[in-house]
Amino acid sequence: MLPQCDYIYLGDNARAPYGDRSFEIVYAYTKQCVKWLFEQGCPLVILACNTASAKALRSIQQRDLITNYPDKKVLGVIRPTSEIIGNFTKSGHIGVMGTVGTVQSASYVIEIEKFFPSVRVTQEACPMWVPLVENNDYKAEGADYFVDRNIRNLMQKDPAIDTILLACTHYPLLIDKIRDHTPQGVTVIQQGEIISSSLVDYLHRHQEVANRCSSGAQRHFYTTGDATSFNEHGSLFYGQDIDSQHIIIG
Repeated sequence: MLPQCDYIYLGDNARAPYGDRSFEIVYAYTKQCVKWLFEQGCPLVILACNTASAKALRSIQQRDLITNYPDKKVLGVIRPTSEIIGNFTKSGHIGVMGTVGTVQSASYVIEIEKFFPSVRVTQEACPMWVPLVENNDYKAEGADYFVDRNIRNLMQKDPAIDTILLACTHYPLLIDKIRDHTPQGVTVIQQGEIISSSLVDYLHRHQEVANRCSSGAQRHFYTTGDATSFNEHGSLFYGQDIDSQHIIIG
């Protein structure tokens, strides 16, 4: 949606997944990554991770930006999703599937209530879904067991759910299996387009930020883990080959 912009993508693969780590650890790791991106000249950082958005965004915005980076911006993925997710449900019942960290934070329950107070939100933690993707087992038959179990658990908690939000960047790679095991009439929502559209709107409303974002259509990828492994896995998400560089943070 913003092909003209320059992007620096940083994957903290050496310390991922963040899903079951404590608030303090996720905040510390995320702050280090944000600081590195600022040092590369980024005026705007998107925490493209639900766990980091749930456990670190508020602290970074209220502590670090005000004190150390008053001219920088950091945005997450939970609020823009919560602002519109209620528009997809007819029954007024939404299911949220996420990591243990995202679910325990109750961030979606809190945020969705602000915009859609009459909507009931039910959560289900799916701790095995990210490992299935990370280990290239998301197409394997064994993945069906975990996908089916979690969806059944969610629907048993609230059979009136007609909309399921995939609140993790890994989950869309499981979309075929998720749809196979989701009851007919239930809509599955992925975040990619929602977040992208929200960013377009944000930059339109904040020209002072948009004007500071360079527009050379450049894309650079970095990982704290093994670059070869990252290139292989990252290409699954990105849709084309990636040539990343390894860096050390912390």
